[in-house]
Amino acid sequence: MTQVRSPRQVPRWRDVQPFLRPRPVERDAVRRRLARCLSVDDVERLARRRVPGAVWDYVEGGSDGEIAMRRNREAFDRVELRPTAFEQVAEPDLTASLLGRTAAAPIVLAPTGYTRLSHHTGERAVAAAAEQAGLPYCLSTYATTSITDVARVAPAGRNWFQVYLMKDRAVTGAHIDEARAQGYEALVLTIDTTVTGMKRKDKRNGFDIPPRLSVRTMAGMARHPGWVADILSTEPLTFATFPEGSEHARWGVSNQLREQAIRPTDVAWLRERWNGPVVVKGVQSVVDAVTAVDAGADAIVLSNHGGRQLDRAPVPLELLPEVVEAVGGRAEVYLDSGVRSGGDVVAAVALGATGVMLGRAYLYGLMVGGQRGVSHVLDLLTDEMRRAMGMLGTPTLADLTPAHARIRDR
Repeated sequence: MTQVRSPRQVPRWRDVQPFLRPRPVERDAVRRRLARCLSVDDVERLARRRVPGAVWDYVEGGSDGEIAMRRNREAFDRVELRPTAFEQVAEPDLTASLLGRTAAAPIVLAPTGYTRLSHHTGERAVAAAAEQAGLPYCLSTYATTSITDVARVAPAGRNWFQVYLMKDRAVTGAHIDEARAQGYEALVLTIDTTVTGMKRKDKRNGFDIPPRLSVRTMAGMARHPGWVADILSTEPLTFATFPEGSEHARWGVSNQLREQAIRPTDVAWLRERWNGPVVVKGVQSVVDAVTAVDAGADAIVLSNHGGRQLDRAPVPLELLPEVVEAVGGRAEVYLDSGVRSGGDVVAAVALGATGVMLGRAYLYGLMVGGQRGVSHVLDLLTDEMRRAMGMLGTPTLADLTPAHARIRDR
């Protein structure tokens, strides 16, 4: 059989020149790092190298054997998105109604404690990125930036405040009053943390706030001099939502000071004190979902705290359809724990969620590049959402239905 051969010639400069297009040298280190990150997985890998090991373990770790944390991610990995090929759309609309107001996407930046450990700009950077993106941000009771300071850096932001109910209701009342005075939009009552889960990695690391200078932590910090310099040269690392000197601002006493017998009447108490939207976070059963709504919650968040509390707890994504049916449209239903891509967000909305809360993913971005890193993660997720919705043939979030997503058995 005759073989076909291409004629050979000596390469000419004009033939080679189109291949010689070196990229411009990016002098901005943060922009250079973020340019290499095409997914949250990429951001995570880079983030791990930016902070001491004990800080990484605190952010990344789960409770006990980390079974719930793994199951959260495995559930999203089992999702199958089901497109309608003849109805693909070029520019889907991601806008969502969250607590009665329009958001740029169905994403809320979740409350995370001790955020300045990840980057010295901490909650300020996260709030500013959320404001810029047109998304709500929820500040934690155990934040390292105060309620007032977050409002100052993001005055036009949709700021929510997460409540850990204290036995001394005057402490919680002071938080509520400050949040109201600073224009916060909603309260988010967390109900799954009456007792703190056992994080074995933190225990082994001797994790503390401020960081304890053991031989092990000093060795970890020595490998991250920039992180150390930033922490030491900026404001002290404290629980900033509590007054200076308050016993509530001491590390390791939260179990003794938090309310350990939360009741539906506490939701009603918050509604009366707040006179605004109240969200109940940490719901892990249909019964608790219905109870929270009956008690007056405007929204609930299905959450096992990212696998950081009760190990082997229910997986929120698997619980979602049953809860949506039981609540019957009387309240918005959000979901967190394991969300790290735009496809995850699309799947959650298709299965009935109003929106999702995002935690670890934006902390990775914060570690890599401060506010710009958080913004980069949000851009990644919204870009992924647009592509997924376009290929699914869903021009708006309202067009996403259970027909577009299912959780495979394996």
